[in-house]
Amino acid sequence: MPENFFNIDGEGGILRTLAPGLVAQVFAGEQATVSIVRFEPGAKGKRHAHPQEQWGFCIEGSGTRHQGDAAVPVAKGDFWLTPGDVSHTFEAGPEGCVVIDVFAPARRDYETPGEGFGSAS
Repeated sequence: MPENFFNIDGEGGILRTLAPGLVAQVFAGEQATVSIVRFEPGAKGKRHAHPQEQWGFCIEGSGTRHQGDAAVPVAKGDFWLTPGDVSHTFEAGPEGCVVIDVFAPARRDYETPGEGFGSAS
């Protein structure tokens, strides 16, 4: 594909294993970061917070978004905003889940391959 064009099922990006059963494909821009997160059935991330605003879009499957004191069921087509510094995590439903996260400003701690939720974990 031409420069600056991507496909959700394509290769590329920066791979990060966030937790068991939870892999992110990260695309870093100057002002924002896009992360395609694939959850195996029942996989759950570590509760964490970071200064960046985060938008999440459930594009496949279902799960529960834990954000602050709330636990909200989500399914394909749902999306949400997590303000900066709000504690959150996600747990996939029985069929797994694919979520697109958009962080602004960019998450520089996601710009290297590796494991975990970055330095802000």
